[in-house]
Amino acid sequence: MLRSMYSGITGLRNFQTKLDVIGNNIANVNTYGFKKGRTVFKDLVSQTVAGASAPGDNRGGVNPKQVGLGAQLATIDTIHGQGSMQFTGNTLDLTISGDGFFIVQDGEAGNNLYTRAGNFYLDAGDGGADANATLVDGDGRHVMDVDGGEILIPSTATSISIGQKGEVKYVDENGDLQGDQVIGIAKFNNPGGLNKVGGNLFQESANSGEALISEPGGEHSQGFIESGFLEMSNVDLSEEFTEMIVAQRGFQANTRIITTSDEILQELVNLKR
Repeated sequence: MLRSMYSGITGLRNFQTKLDVIGNNIANVNTYGFKKGRTVFKDLVSQTVAGASAPGDNRGGVNPKQVGLGAQLATIDTIHGQGSMQFTGNTLDLTISGDGFFIVQDGEAGNNLYTRAGNFYLDAGDGGADANATLVDGDGRHVMDVDGGEILIPSTATSISIGQKGEVKYVDENGDLQGDQVIGIAKFNNPGGLNKVGGNLFQESANSGEALISEPGGEHSQGFIESGFLEMSNVDLSEEFTEMIVAQRGFQANTRIITTSDEILQELVNLKR
């Protein structure tokens, strides 16, 4: 069988994967805190028809003759570029200007998860008259402070403010400013190595490194918190549409080489007639 046919098949598989990634990016163009994916290819092993030869006294050297056998998927990268900030005016809508992730805790398993989506809320606490409301995400996971504790706000507080360095303050029933908790920010040596687990959440992996936690603008994070803003997806629609056209044309070109290889094989079969 012709090598070109099998090379074309590898191209079809790769461009299908590329289209899958592009489709996911476009689907999440309005997802808060979403980080786009990028597909990278690499060539497969090449078959050596003739090896290289060194120069001699009477003849120069000869380069190797090799035929490539197709392409394969190299990486699917997560691009952690900053998304644009959308003003909401809601005090509990937070965004990180710079690097780092908010820390939320999965109550059932007790594991820390990480997110750039800062659409947070206050729950009802334990329901008592003097209950402390807890800062949570949209699925009820607790937002962690710099010491790994929950962020608590008394139900009697009349107003809440969150500073750029993560300090959470509230005005009590006497009109006094209270609060000493600071929202924690996690940084990773290799954020591209984090696993996406859905729900705008990331999880540590074997290649992300451990979370380095500090206050915003602290030892491990150069990012600051902006209250009243949300970070939008970093997907650029114009770029995605361009990549979609490239992937579509690449897919079509690979189908064409398969069709051409099939026609050549048909001619070979017809030689017997």
